[in-house]
Amino acid sequence: MQYAVFCARDRCDRNGRRNDRVSMRSQDQKKDDLKNEPLYGVIHSVLRDHLERGALIDGLVLGEASVARAFQTSRIPASIALKRLHKEGLISDFEGRGYLVKRRRRGSPEPRRLDLRQAGLELPAYLAEPRQIRNRRNHIYRAVEHSVAASVVYGRFLVNESALAEHFNVSRTIAHEVLTQLERTGIAVQDRNQRWYAGPLTPDDVAHHFEIRWLLEPEALRQSFPHLSKGELARRRDRVRRARAGRIEPGELERIERDLHQDTLAHCPNTALLDAIARSQLVIVVIHSTFDSFQRTPELLKMFAEHRQIYDALLGGNLESAAAALEAHLRRALRPNLELLAHLEPLPDAHRPPYLVPAR
Repeated sequence: MQYAVFCARDRCDRNGRRNDRVSMRSQDQKKDDLKNEPLYGVIHSVLRDHLERGALIDGLVLGEASVARAFQTSRIPASIALKRLHKEGLISDFEGRGYLVKRRRRGSPEPRRLDLRQAGLELPAYLAEPRQIRNRRNHIYRAVEHSVAASVVYGRFLVNESALAEHFNVSRTIAHEVLTQLERTGIAVQDRNQRWYAGPLTPDDVAHHFEIRWLLEPEALRQSFPHLSKGELARRRDRVRRARAGRIEPGELERIERDLHQDTLAHCPNTALLDAIARSQLVIVVIHSTFDSFQRTPELLKMFAEHRQIYDALLGGNLESAAAALEAHLRRALRPNLELLAHLEPLPDAHRPPYLVPAR
């Protein structure tokens, strides 16, 4: 999918006559597709469309900072998007920092560092919303996703849209958008009566998710490897080393897992592959939210050792050893996680958010 400003063929029928219904339908579909992309994919799609249309001025410098500022995000997704555009030959290296917009002509234009909006960048409507509104919605989604994913292992729940809106002090519209996004990840479903449900997550479900992960994550690691920073890999390995001593909190454990299974794979250019992995990785949240009551030192130490083995191989440049170690780590982790699920007690009411109601 590419974000695009509609050209003449979008607005015309086969006989060349203007067709506003085609234009509006196409516009709505493209807007929905864009919202479903990860952030770096959105940045890549928007910039690629501008570059292909020649909408950005010749000589414009595209840097991580300027792109991040324009899209109101961090530099990481901006960096990934720019590297993909450079690999596709749409922007060029030059002696300064960043990349250069260079139209097809001889010679190099004079680099120009301008605000991207002033230089011709037009953002999709939903990206142009006030930053605090988008940040609020994103924050709520992350909180709801974590709470619901951590609860479905205990059974089936009704997700009350009104109670969710009241709990976070937001409108029903935002609550509905959050639940719709939750549905896209496969956590929640809406029945015929417009009610939202989540769970249960069964042992078979967990096994299927782990199988998807050990099949797909090693390939994502291979594709991500050329873009990984040794400094960041070393910091992630050090975080695992520090976690060996003493009791580890669930949040710290989730961070260690996110370091390896999400952030280290995030540079993979195949966004469809990453999306498939992300849907199955939600079991990480489910399992590790229970570790506070089921700390098992031998299992944790084994997991930490396997993480270090993968980082050691990556830092040593041995990609295939790292990929094999990642697959072996995920295969081995299935049994202890299933054993953990088998010993769970009922979810305490104090740990259940008010918008989740046990359902039969």
